[in-house]
Amino acid sequence: MNLPLYPAEPISPDLHAATMAHGLHQVNLSRWLAVGSLVGLIVLSVAWELVLAPIKPGGSLLALKAIPLCVPLAGLLKNRMYTYRWVSLLVWLYFTEGVVRAYSDRAPSNYYALIEVFLCLALFIGCALHVRLRLRNAKTQGILHESDPPSKADL
Repeated sequence: MNLPLYPAEPISPDLHAATMAHGLHQVNLSRWLAVGSLVGLIVLSVAWELVLAPIKPGGSLLALKAIPLCVPLAGLLKNRMYTYRWVSLLVWLYFTEGVVRAYSDRAPSNYYALIEVFLCLALFIGCALHVRLRLRNAKTQGILHESDPPSKADL
């Protein structure tokens, strides 16, 4: 439900509170989609390269690809807007790896690559939605106006 920034008639407090609660619920859902898919990518990366379908028997150093994914986890859990923005760019490296390995690897590794692609898409959607919904929620609450660029203090 979108509320105009400058309504012609006053909005009832009940409608305003319900709209705010719905907006916060959507923000929280997008946040947990992003965090859950990031944790899923970390677990999949380590398990895939060490246990499930390693390139070499006994595991490979390719499991270290999970380390860059661990860095933004704290920022997502602390709900930092900047982290959501740059994770939505970082995830495309893992998406590319998943697409290439889904096409070139044999089973069962190609199935894990498809799961990686799915988790990457879920992470991107979660991050993009979270940023968009938080900005819209800030505008609706009057913290941010149409002409103002968002600052870190506002969000």
